[in-house]
Amino acid sequence: MKTYDIAMIGGDGIGPEVIESSWPIFQTAAKNHGVALKSQSFEWSCDYYIKTGRMMPEDGIEILRPFDAILLGAVGWPAKVPDSVSLHGLLLPIRKAFDLYVNARPHRLLPGISGPLRKNDFDILCIRENTEGEYSGAGGRVHIGSPDEVAVETSIFTRNGVERILRYAFEQARKRSKRLASVTKSNAQKHSMVFWDDVTRSLAPEYPDVQVTSYHIDAIAARFITHPETLDVVVASNLFGDILTDIGAAIQGGLGFAASANVNPRGRVPSMFEPVHGSAPDIAGKGLANPLATIWSGALMLEQLGQADAARSIMAAMETVIKTGKLTPDCGGTATTNEVAQAIAEAVENQPVKWS
Repeated sequence: MKTYDIAMIGGDGIGPEVIESSWPIFQTAAKNHGVALKSQSFEWSCDYYIKTGRMMPEDGIEILRPFDAILLGAVGWPAKVPDSVSLHGLLLPIRKAFDLYVNARPHRLLPGISGPLRKNDFDILCIRENTEGEYSGAGGRVHIGSPDEVAVETSIFTRNGVERILRYAFEQARKRSKRLASVTKSNAQKHSMVFWDDVTRSLAPEYPDVQVTSYHIDAIAARFITHPETLDVVVASNLFGDILTDIGAAIQGGLGFAASANVNPRGRVPSMFEPVHGSAPDIAGKGLANPLATIWSGALMLEQLGQADAARSIMAAMETVIKTGKLTPDCGGTATTNEVAQAIAEAVENQPVKWS
């Protein structure tokens, strides 16, 4: 039986509880389909920073490198550690060290969930460039605290970085409806975003079966709300993808459904999977956290590991439990984090088709 080694980083706030409650689901789904998952937990977090002065050990990247995948709960507890420290000390270094240049986030309403829109027939896959662009970290501040203080934040767009994320998006579009939306703001940002548009046009002839439409970020943000059913695969830079995926989470029922995969499609390094609902310190430890985003992220993890049947079994179990109304308070239910996760684990266990 093949075994996958998974690094689990609960992180901050509700992160540890959603990871802990969801892990048996992934193990059960894997076992049912003839593979095994073995985990090792790491207590890297804001509390770890307070104790050690670092969000993770100096050799943290090398510690993670041998694993098949990383499952992350949440990063950040602003009352303890500034977000600029926690984010740049744990999440971003992992993404950049392993060159996890694809951030993929699915947005659709699961059966039984009511979103804020009158429309419920959308199925959008957002592909966000994950390692450069507006979040490159290039820049600085001078004359700090004086009337002459200056802050500079420089976006970095490379041909390699833009081309590879666009190619990934084209390939995903080919697997789906063969429709791709590319997002920029080239009417205002005449260097970086015109460059993105130029690269998109240069690649399009290699994918003649894919229909490409270019949108400005403000126009497509509105379209997410007014006509989401017209969108399928959406590709955007780091900042614009960040914005659009939060809108996508909102229309699919809230951040409790916001699953994500941080992937290096070339392999050889562990990809990272995380719910992107944040650490929500105000409800940490109260059993109120919605585990569905974590469970969906775990399904993405199994799919990326080549276990598509196990991933589908998790999604089917989620839909089964949602239809029963067993939901956390953010979705109008009364169930606890563990009660929802346990119900889904039982639904996975009771599925009739198993590996033999």
